[in-house]
Amino acid sequence: MKLPDGLDLRDRAALTAAVAAIQPDTVLHLAAQSFVPAAFENPRETFDINFYGTLNLLEALQAAKFTGRMLFVGSGDAYGQVEERNLPVREDHPLRPRNPYAVSKVAAEALCYQWSQTAGFEILMVRPFNHIGPSQSPRFAIADFARQVTEIRLGHRAPVLQVGDIDVTRDFTDVRDVVRAYSLLLEQGRNGGIYNVCSGREYSIRDLLQRLITLAGVEATIEQDPARLRRAEQRRMVASFEALHRDTGWQPAISVEKSLQDLLNDWKEQLQ
Repeated sequence: MKLPDGLDLRDRAALTAAVAAIQPDTVLHLAAQSFVPAAFENPRETFDINFYGTLNLLEALQAAKFTGRMLFVGSGDAYGQVEERNLPVREDHPLRPRNPYAVSKVAAEALCYQWSQTAGFEILMVRPFNHIGPSQSPRFAIADFARQVTEIRLGHRAPVLQVGDIDVTRDFTDVRDVVRAYSLLLEQGRNGGIYNVCSGREYSIRDLLQRLITLAGVEATIEQDPARLRRAEQRRMVASFEALHRDTGWQPAISVEKSLQDLLNDWKEQLQ
């Protein structure tokens, strides 16, 4: 069951009442303020939602005498700047978060680990890296590129793509593979365990954009928009899912080509 739409994690009373009414046996904690630019604009609100909201949820579960398992979804952003010699990054790498969103997730993850050792229920933590796939918000780069490319294909915009810094690499995993990893971890993961959720593959943002252009069959020029540039940018990133594979047998199954095509198809349905 889902918590009621519009429920604010910062509202302790409402959250406690909702958890008591639902009496969950498993919890997947995805609720967060996850947009990095918004975290820079309002770090206090981000911390209130991501850290104190998580604390409110833990206390609500305790009050409901929860004895199941909870999966806390953190972020691969927790590692911060990682030197190339340390790639692919593993879970034992030091955490050096470089933006307010990542700081809030590191703090909430530490809180969850402490509760996993002292509360009456089990908690696992994940550090997912970049997601890709249908229905993703255009606030995120690849989904935004897919939207722009589809608008060009449908004749809704001039053949000019507005981008940020695309000469970086990232580790992308299809969202459907990510959800499958979460499900397996809730069944088979270790209490207090921390797991990267990633593809283990390094993709150039520019290359993924070019693939979208090719798949859509359009021609377009690429222009860099200074407003789209992010602070504290990591040039290269790729991670290891060895721990996740060891404990669950999980490995990515959906190719990046299918992810991109499904993303384009999704935007075509929305924009036609």
